Amino acid sequence: MTRLASRMSAVGASPTAEISNKVRALRAAGHAVTNLGEGELDFATPGAIAEAGIAAIRAGDTKYTAVSGTAQLKAAIATKFRTENGLAYEPSQIIAGAGAKQLIFNAFLATLDAGDEVIVPAPYWVSYPDMIRLAGGVPVIVSTRAADRWVLQPQDLAAAITPKTRWVVLNSPNNPTGSVYSPAEMKALTDVLERHPDILVMADDIYEHVRFAGPFATPAATAPALLARTLTVNGVSKGYSMTGWRIGYAGGPAWLVSAMEILQSQSTSNPSTISQAAAIAALEGGTGFMTVWLETLRERCAIVMAAIEATEGLEAAQPDGAFYVFADCRGLIGRITPGGQSLANDLDVASFLLEDAHVGLVHGSAFGMPGYLRIAYAVDTEMLRDACRRISASCAKLERRKAA
Repeated sequence: MTRLASRMSAVGASPTAEISNKVRALRAAGHAVTNLGEGELDFATPGAIAEAGIAAIRAGDTKYTAVSGTAQLKAAIATKFRTENGLAYEPSQIIAGAGAKQLIFNAFLATLDAGDEVIVPAPYWVSYPDMIRLAGGVPVIVSTRAADRWVLQPQDLAAAITPKTRWVVLNSPNNPTGSVYSPAEMKALTDVLERHPDILVMADDIYEHVRFAGPFATPAATAPALLARTLTVNGVSKGYSMTGWRIGYAGGPAWLVSAMEILQSQSTSNPSTISQAAAIAALEGGTGFMTVWLETLRERCAIVMAAIEATEGLEAAQPDGAFYVFADCRGLIGRITPGGQSLANDLDVASFLLEDAHVGLVHGSAFGMPGYLRIAYAVDTEMLRDACRRISASCAKLERRKAA
């Protein structure tokens, strides 16, 4: 008899992964489908970074390393934190893992007991709540508002804090909205957190380099008093187009990093030696290539925004970073498809666009914000134009009449 652990009833598969699976199934059936549901740049990993990985293979750099990463990688991470963020970490305060996702999960697993609360602003990355539940914690969802640029307001943060609060998660630039916290907005939140010395801060900075304007603010740099209780998480996946290399890294208090290393030693052990060598090249090689990438992303963002403006029933605010547009689709809810189905919610809208326009999108409910769609525009520019045309054409087919 098959019997799963009870914890499995509290979680589900990643909605973004499910969309990708549906897209693959339609493609296998012979349909031309464009996936705008996956958070992955279409750019190739820069050549010098890839060559560093190849060189590592040829040099036989394919054995175990220290669980938390090589000394060379930790030195590169420390230099990055110091020069770009003004954060000083010792090697014992730095860990590399198989993606930022693993590090976030291990941090929760190492610190959460049953009933501990984690404040998560919504819209949120789809994995936060399930990771918290798997670790035994309780996600406390605090909704943000489009009128506030989806930025968590200090009064809402303060109201959500209870004696059970263990963590607060702050993600900027944000997935799925693309919002970037200004230094003043970040300070308003850190001012609240400084009054609660027992709360840990999770700074998910994975989209740091994918910004269109303005400075970058991370909590521990904004409020140095929080350094001793902040885990600053980053990686090479998004900014360097290295999702498949699976390297994330984090800096934080030594006691927490040590606990995360223990968990990692009993699960995945060290991240790939080949990927570590490539990550060193990435962190030491500079980000000059990103200028061209950001120009391309700006063009693609403009394509999506123009399509939304031209499509009745959709609207969206201009994002500041990442590579997503979070589109309000509430104007389409209640409309009728050519097949006579009434679109009852954002999942129905996303499903209709997948079936009719053959474009994969993620519904806002997956991010804790019903009535929206996340459009990932990090795909080939002409493919994106065509997908946007198909979305608009499919939306135009919807009728306002009542369902039969």
